[in-house]
Amino acid sequence: MMEQEHLIDLKNISKDFDGTTVLSNINLYVRKKEFVTLLGPSGCGKTTTLRIIGGFEYPTSGTVFFEGKDITAVPPYKRRVNTVFQKYALFPHLNVQDNIAFGLKIKKMSRAEIGKKVDRMLELVNLKGYGKRSVDQLSGGQQQRIAIARALVNEPEVLLLDEPLGALDLKLRKEMQLELKSMQQRLGITFIYVTHDQEEALTMSDTVVVMRDGHILQIGDPKRIYDEPANAFVADFIGESNILRGTMIKDEMVHFCNFDFPCVDSGFGENQPVDVVIRPEDIMIVGEDIGQLTGTVQSVLFKGVHYEMMIETGEYAFKVHSTVMQPQGSKVGLTIVPYNIHIMKPANDPISEEAPLE
Repeated sequence: MMEQEHLIDLKNISKDFDGTTVLSNINLYVRKKEFVTLLGPSGCGKTTTLRIIGGFEYPTSGTVFFEGKDITAVPPYKRRVNTVFQKYALFPHLNVQDNIAFGLKIKKMSRAEIGKKVDRMLELVNLKGYGKRSVDQLSGGQQQRIAIARALVNEPEVLLLDEPLGALDLKLRKEMQLELKSMQQRLGITFIYVTHDQEEALTMSDTVVVMRDGHILQIGDPKRIYDEPANAFVADFIGESNILRGTMIKDEMVHFCNFDFPCVDSGFGENQPVDVVIRPEDIMIVGEDIGQLTGTVQSVLFKGVHYEMMIETGEYAFKVHSTVMQPQGSKVGLTIVPYNIHIMKPANDPISEEAPLE
């Protein structure tokens, strides 16, 4: 990927608040027309990163580049970005149309031009005909769309979204995830999105940036983040995982639970301690006499599309997802194909890295 295709570059960004480091030397780039999600638990630094991109915070050290130009000290209103906050910040005394038009009026645009742009935005967010309504008459999802329309009408090159779906109920949140992704693709602009919700990140993003304690732990597309987590924290935070200690006997052979398992990983050396990650859906339940491991079903939960079973093997209790239920107390065999075993070095330190050039 050529350097000039980067829209935003964060170089060696650190941020301290009252002597506490909230961002520690992070490096990240965002490409044009990309949907990037900053994902992590509360306090990991994701919102601070977003605010530094938007110009609402200035880094203690490091540089922010926009299309190769240093904008570290440029105030928010001079950056080609707009922000949608979790609380929407709509003006209650203005109707929908005037809320969307607010930024255009400040720019002294003609009434006819404003009307045209507002109508286009209302159509884009599927709220055509809602212009004269009071914002108090709108549902949470509709208010969220108006906040997005108000940001987009200014034609920013980058839209920053700080947990904008947090206040919505589950069904509406899922609908809006698809709506946002579709909107971003239709508009062809860059979205940088902050969330602590793993499903949101995996559903919408081209690139996911996993953060913890002011560090970037991993950057990659959703499938890579899910299938190839960089460390135990990422594996556990993104979806559900069985994470256990093992020994890498040699390339493509790992030992755990008193059994030698073929795997596809190499380069760890011989007889080295490793962390082993296996997703619950990647464990096959087979007959007791043909499994690599045998165990007893300790509990069964119906989760809607699959059953979640805890299967005790003596060495470890595996969480297994299957569409076929095995009754509690029954003896079963477990088989794990090599491709579904992921090996990591134990207790990886947080890393700060640039996105892979994929």
